[in-house]
Amino acid sequence: MNLEKLLVEEFQVSTVDLEKAKNYQQRFGGRLEQLLVNMGSLSEDALPNLFSSLLSVQLLTDIDVLSEDYELPEWAAALDVQYLVKHSWLPLPENAHFICADPFDWEVNQYLLQNDYEPQFSIASKDLINGLIAEHFNQETAEKSHTLNELEEDRLRELASEAPTVNLLNSLIAKGLKLKASDLHLEPVAGRYRIRYRVDGVLNDDGVLPSTLSLPVISRIKILSNMDIAEKRRPQDGKIETKIANIELDIRVSALPLNKGESVVLRFLRKDSVTYDMDVLGISPDIRQKISQDLKSTAGVILLTGPTGSGKTTSLYTFLNELNSDNVKIITLEDPVEYQLEGINQVQVNSEIGFDFAAGLRSIVRQDPDIIMLGEIRDQETARIAMQSALTGHLVFSTVHTNDAPSAYTRLVDLGVEEFLLNAAIISVMAQRLVRKVCPHCAVVDDETELHERLNIAELLAKANIASPKFVKAVGCEHCDNNGYKGRMSIMEYLPCDDAIRAMDKDSYFIPEARAHNKASGNRTLLEDGLLKASQGLTTIDEVLRVCS
Repeated sequence: MNLEKLLVEEFQVSTVDLEKAKNYQQRFGGRLEQLLVNMGSLSEDALPNLFSSLLSVQLLTDIDVLSEDYELPEWAAALDVQYLVKHSWLPLPENAHFICADPFDWEVNQYLLQNDYEPQFSIASKDLINGLIAEHFNQETAEKSHTLNELEEDRLRELASEAPTVNLLNSLIAKGLKLKASDLHLEPVAGRYRIRYRVDGVLNDDGVLPSTLSLPVISRIKILSNMDIAEKRRPQDGKIETKIANIELDIRVSALPLNKGESVVLRFLRKDSVTYDMDVLGISPDIRQKISQDLKSTAGVILLTGPTGSGKTTSLYTFLNELNSDNVKIITLEDPVEYQLEGINQVQVNSEIGFDFAAGLRSIVRQDPDIIMLGEIRDQETARIAMQSALTGHLVFSTVHTNDAPSAYTRLVDLGVEEFLLNAAIISVMAQRLVRKVCPHCAVVDDETELHERLNIAELLAKANIASPKFVKAVGCEHCDNNGYKGRMSIMEYLPCDDAIRAMDKDSYFIPEARAHNKASGNRTLLEDGLLKASQGLTTIDEVLRVCS
């Protein structure tokens, strides 16, 4: 049976798709079955069965085909095993016999013929062969198999520029934009590259890359972001500036070597999707009023705390946007500068030349700014200069990586900042998280009361004077891609640096004392602010507990 008949009759490829693949093949070349895989008309997992049926050769499905004491057969001693391993071909004890995933690999067949071998082969899946390679070949062989010679690098560059690779990467990015994803993750798992998008802070699986296009796609990403495509042992960072579907897009790229490949993450920074407005942040009205009062200060430090991805930078940009006018000079020091703000002087640190946050802050102060924003306080010198700048008449915004607002004080003390500086300089500290907003099209009423009692929600509602709460559950519909949520908003814990906070010793007892004082003053924790928003039907209790636990 010929290939085309086999594809249609046994592998259910439609004749329409087959004709499209044949037309493409006539114009651009390529192997028919691989073109169908790239089109999505044929599963890559079906290829071993296809090759086995087409050639009437054995299909191996048992990893025990190689014994635990496997050694390279004597007949294969003169062959370049590293080359064969790289192409997923393994020699078997029988003379000139191999186990392989792709018996039509032209390069390997030519190499064997040049060495006077007419190969016989058994077929197995690439996952099975990769497992055998990992089990039976030493680390040195594995490491060498991950290096590229000049010819291989040139070939990879060619593949990265071919239409299937370009189209696949463009479609991945376009889908990320359609989903409003913040990140695209490509990760090696079981010999395949898994595709995942982070939407509203949650990772969603989206299938795998075709194995034939995995390396070309990763290489294309590296080429576009000015990385070294031959370097697979060290982390690399890059940036892609592009325009897709008339959308201006900056993409931050990170490549991290793993034990079985590279994890590549693309962070999408859409210039058209960011609005720096207090209303968009979703800050509770009472907290917003307190923040607005703090923004009227002419000197002092306002801190935001929270983990990576909790919206701290967006909130700081929003505060700066509120203050931006022709009458003030605002300078920011960031790593990196993610979004351009009109009318604001933005500086990017460069640690490779010694221009870190501390050095940059010393230079900024000499520029006579009214307002300074530091991307992050990471060390003692930066923290101390920030506090001293506040005491000399500057309004300073920055972030600290802590879980809640009181912990920011102890973190700064741990960095070596004196308590008197903190007491004199800090205006307020805000801890922030982002919770997903429930989809208004499919949310249903949440009648569960046991959880409400356990969380003591009745007391919270009484303090907020909410007599008729509107708790809801997420369901899922076509408007929210069936996950029940769409968009995100901020929940906050606000801690002012009042006389009581200044009087407290910043020791091991400070955090519980500050929490108790803040609660007595009528301010809410992150959990309480989230539950208050859940009671208004803006999010769900489950989502608040996910973020705050």
